[in-house]
Amino acid sequence: MKRYFKLLVLGIGLMGMFSCGGEDEPIVDSGNNPDENPVEPPGGFTPDQTYEEDRKLLNLVQKESFSYMWDYGHPVSGLAYERYPGEGVVTIGGSGFGIASIVVACERGWITRQEAVARMLKITDFLKNKSERTKLHGAFPHWMNGETGKTVQFSEGDDGADIVETAFLFEGLLIARQYFAGTGDEEIIRNNITTMWEEMEWDWFTQGQNVLYWHWSPNTGFNKNMQITGFNECMMTYILAVSSPTHPVSRAVYDAWTSTSGYMQRVHNGYTIEAAVDYCGPLFFTHYSFIGLDPRKIADEFVTKGYFIRNTTHTLINRAYCLETAPKTNKYSEKSWGLTASYATDGYTASSPKNDVGTIAPTAALSSMPYTPHYSMQVLWNLYSNKDKYWGKYGPFDAYCDSRNWVSTDKYLAIDQLPIVCMIENYRSGLLWNLFMKDADLKNGLSVAGLHYPEYKTGFPLMMTTKEYVNGTYKAIAHDLRRHPDTGLYTVPFYCQSAGEVTFKVTDSGNRLIKEIQVSAAQGENTLSFEQFVNTTEEVYTLTMVYSGGEAKLKIRMN
Repeated sequence: MKRYFKLLVLGIGLMGMFSCGGEDEPIVDSGNNPDENPVEPPGGFTPDQTYEEDRKLLNLVQKESFSYMWDYGHPVSGLAYERYPGEGVVTIGGSGFGIASIVVACERGWITRQEAVARMLKITDFLKNKSERTKLHGAFPHWMNGETGKTVQFSEGDDGADIVETAFLFEGLLIARQYFAGTGDEEIIRNNITTMWEEMEWDWFTQGQNVLYWHWSPNTGFNKNMQITGFNECMMTYILAVSSPTHPVSRAVYDAWTSTSGYMQRVHNGYTIEAAVDYCGPLFFTHYSFIGLDPRKIADEFVTKGYFIRNTTHTLINRAYCLETAPKTNKYSEKSWGLTASYATDGYTASSPKNDVGTIAPTAALSSMPYTPHYSMQVLWNLYSNKDKYWGKYGPFDAYCDSRNWVSTDKYLAIDQLPIVCMIENYRSGLLWNLFMKDADLKNGLSVAGLHYPEYKTGFPLMMTTKEYVNGTYKAIAHDLRRHPDTGLYTVPFYCQSAGEVTFKVTDSGNRLIKEIQVSAAQGENTLSFEQFVNTTEEVYTLTMVYSGGEAKLKIRMN
């Protein structure tokens, strides 16, 4: 039977190509992943509409997770409570994620622009005028009293500035400064943000050395003596420090970030990752700094393939550990994986392959949506299919441990719930990445840090092939495609060093040609987008890109 599919070639990146519209729609919940058991209609192939259920579910989880910030935000400061349930204490880093989520909500129409502006006026006025930032060299504490603005001690000796939390706050604020570009109240918001941004003394937190220090206390000074080095969640701290227009640090200070064994190349579960601690660490390392920082656009001498591939590899290793290496008693599966910081049965912990307590945090997979959309959607559908157990008024509960039949029922953390909104949006539209990367100060800082656009070769440089442990060795299987929820199209980014005619061939496992088509590709980034043209099965196809001077191949499964 001859099959046809529509092909679009767009000279844009994978994530930044879709609009942010969409109303709430009822979700058809079969209790299973919606791409299971497809049926081919008689008389020819017709694409199914299961991607629409993905879209409805993503709308739901983003909107309900956003309500943690919007409905549960502090009534005086407008900032995000550190946890639910909780009283008084607001979180600085979590509020940065919450500010970014307000931008998402405004763009998607969940709140009006007037409502968003009013909330941002409240937040920025409180931060500028009621916090103790002027006593902390422009920085903010980890926790703060949401009514008075006074610092709340986070731990012993941590009763002052926390520049990592401060960086996450400014990440959200700089996104907002780009988004609220109008006159009147929007100009006041931008001025408030700029004042705080320019008064933050990043250089003071070096103690005159070539490294940044995490904490400073007005009572005990730098006694905690914690230097910030990578790779972990703190990349944004160094990026903003070199980007400051008034108190920047030097390239020599930035180099401390990449100077330790945390930036070593490592191999885990068959994957080679550039720049990682042993077994990579929790997945929030790939989320917090990349709510604004677009990993597709940056590389350096340590991460030569680009930070998108680095973060995707980190995610695949985390998932592979859960499926292949973790104790089977933990009851992890393709629908239940993801280790990161969260509540756990014995209290809060930063779960990772090196600290596995049997606890899954939904934010681990859901906030990894830009890196592993199909695998992340499998987790999301499992959560929703069991919503009576795992889901509450602010979206999925913070964590669960199936081996102990434990769920953090009615408990949430800002630093887990709000990145879900932001990172799913970056997958769907690239909204926050696009806003943040436009900032002029940031552009200068990236240059100082030696971060540059990756030197991609012609082919599929952003596509990773999942590996599986087969007969005692790791074997590359395929890249699992999933149709984009807002268009219903499969999307495959590709890169051309030179513009010209490109031929794409799709062949099945028997090397039979299914489809061939020629396109005119631009120099640089392109995206191949096509409709579903076969039923979703486990069959592995080969997508071959034939260009002047060579060809590139990618094994794919079309889910």
